[in-house]
Amino acid sequence: MKLFELTRELIDIPSVTGDEMAVGQFLSKHLEGLGYGVERQEVVQNRFNVIATTEVSPRIVFSTHMDTVPPFIESSEDEEFIYGRGSCDAKGIIAAQIFAAERLRAAGVNDVGLLFTVDEELSSAGAQAANNHSLARECRFLINGEPTDNRLATGTKGSVRVIITTEGRAAHSAYPEAGESAIEKLLDILQGIRASEWPEDSFFGTTTCNIGVLSGGTRPNVIADKARAELQIRLGIDIEHVKRVLEEVSDGRGRLEYASAHNPVRLFSVPGFDQCVVRFTTDIPYLSNWGKPLLLGPGSILDAHTDHERIAKRELEDAVEIYVNLAKKL
Repeated sequence: MKLFELTRELIDIPSVTGDEMAVGQFLSKHLEGLGYGVERQEVVQNRFNVIATTEVSPRIVFSTHMDTVPPFIESSEDEEFIYGRGSCDAKGIIAAQIFAAERLRAAGVNDVGLLFTVDEELSSAGAQAANNHSLARECRFLINGEPTDNRLATGTKGSVRVIITTEGRAAHSAYPEAGESAIEKLLDILQGIRASEWPEDSFFGTTTCNIGVLSGGTRPNVIADKARAELQIRLGIDIEHVKRVLEEVSDGRGRLEYASAHNPVRLFSVPGFDQCVVRFTTDIPYLSNWGKPLLLGPGSILDAHTDHERIAKRELEDAVEIYVNLAKKL
């Protein structure tokens, strides 16, 4: 199977987070066909990481994730690009990493492995399970794949995913004084968060906050007794500072639940490669036992999670070469 063909095969298997079983099965069979020993590491029922090794314990492991954000978009292509959900985040990367591993094996480099995880787009449950795997102790370098325009990232921002819930008292909307609106309480908290100033970091840059999900109430003629918001904060600073701001703004008016949280990460760097700092987060903070972390992959993060997601064919081919050169240099 050729590089572009494998990329399209992977894209055309829907794998929105929580539904990774089919793509995991496909990758397991494909890698077994290439002669790897393949383990399906169960994370939760019907969801498993795919770990592929040779007869030698891996000192270098290529890793990325199998899940995508919704909605599923089937593949297509023209002379320059491959399109579809996961084309750059991260199924094109999976294909490039497999081809790079095969190039290395053909050159006699057998101490290389592959790790493809579930759930990266939500809570990195797959990476957390993989971190406890016995193979992690054997690995010296983890080359993680995310869209970095084929540049070697020297750092990634941290992340806090926080759920804010408020409670009020239901009443007829014609008599608002008889109730207490959970939605208005939540909006006041969110306005305070939007007005907050976050300190900048000279290396990681500005901390930013996205209010991604809002819900609450039952009918327009009923005062809402419950409301909920889900926020993703990209950290240029430490978690504890951000948590203090959130607690102060909330001031007991709502309940804060931290679904995930990790600090910014400085990554292992190798001279001779184009470099960058990226604003997004990855599985890397949850794969700390897999050796020194590096981050590099084809595609632009500006195309990821969009309805026009795509990856340049030339970038895919270049990525294979860059991965091979990076592994040899390591």
